[in-house]
Amino acid sequence: MTAVAETLSAVKFTDRINRIEPSATMAVVAEADKLRQQGIDVVDFGAGEPHFPTPQHIKDAAIAAIQNNFTKYTAVGGTAELRDAIFHRHAADFGSDYRREETVASVGGKHALFNAIQILVDHGDEVILPVPYWVSFKDIVRYAGGNCVLLESDEQQGFRVTAEMVARLVTQRTRLIILNSPSNPSGAVMSPEDLKEVVRFATERGIWVLSDECYVYLNYSGEKFSIGSLQEYRERILVIGSLSKTYAMTGWRLGYALAPAAVISGMQKLQSQSTSNPTSIVQKAAVAALNGPQECVEQMRQEYIRLRDHVVEGLRSIPGVACTLPMGAFYAYPNISSFFGRDGVKSASDVAGRLLREAHVATVPGEGFGTRDHIRVSYATSEKELDRGLKRMRSFLTSL
Repeated sequence: MTAVAETLSAVKFTDRINRIEPSATMAVVAEADKLRQQGIDVVDFGAGEPHFPTPQHIKDAAIAAIQNNFTKYTAVGGTAELRDAIFHRHAADFGSDYRREETVASVGGKHALFNAIQILVDHGDEVILPVPYWVSFKDIVRYAGGNCVLLESDEQQGFRVTAEMVARLVTQRTRLIILNSPSNPSGAVMSPEDLKEVVRFATERGIWVLSDECYVYLNYSGEKFSIGSLQEYRERILVIGSLSKTYAMTGWRLGYALAPAAVISGMQKLQSQSTSNPTSIVQKAAVAALNGPQECVEQMRQEYIRLRDHVVEGLRSIPGVACTLPMGAFYAYPNISSFFGRDGVKSASDVAGRLLREAHVATVPGEGFGTRDHIRVSYATSEKELDRGLKRMRSFLTSL
């Protein structure tokens, strides 16, 4: 053991940091990067980000911001111009009716989610969380001291969550319900009727509903919907959004929340003591994205549908692989449990690990999302890359 390792092992960390684990998706990215640094050609199905470049008019706005010296601090929750652009865009697309004081901009959607949960969830509070879940939900809740009550969805039903399933888990200690539609990692989409019903009974019981709508524009079911449009229940609704997936802006780090003014004020208080404002230059780019032409959003959505059909067909063609049809986002979530017991393989982590090390295909094991039988495959890449990766997966899996 090195001197540094010995020193770290002797450090006593806080209980709250020991309650959480590193992000499973970030671990895959790091491992794939190590292989690339060794000169190994890795096909990356692990990254959860668009392969499209950021649209030119958005990049131009950032360049103009630099040239115009828009490089100083702004208000913690974003400029008035940006906050107005956020709620106006949401109103135009979903019929909501938020105001500036009910809007905050953050350093990515994850940051908004973190802030919201930290100010709403306290020790012992229960948070209903559908499975499979995005990797960070559970750990952010646990960091706040809350307890996740896991809602098991049915793979045979495409992992779809209904209001009845949520209602069964409500107790006197339920503080928050987290919804993610379309879902990362399964691509499942809740119906507008079920979303409305969850919000209705949650409001009656004084329970908060947090809707992570990072992929709301990548809905392939024909039922694009935001709970933010249910303004009669606005006192218990939090909408978390992001420009990352909608406008291919993952690295720009710009997210937002729409919620009652008191909640937004609390989130800004916490943000004022952590990151302060989102990057000023990025704010100008975000305004251009939200106020500018929206054709790029639909163009990307149509391409994802084509890529989805291609990758699902390819996965289903591999003997032993089962895969539901995702109705949104840009992930397939194949069941690879038929390979357990072969050649020492015992888990999805074993499959994903060997796929990376031996076949040089990066995927994310399902354990990080709360299931044991799956791996997540991102199809946000070119058809050529999909074919290269599918060929490697087929060769490796059929050899087990």
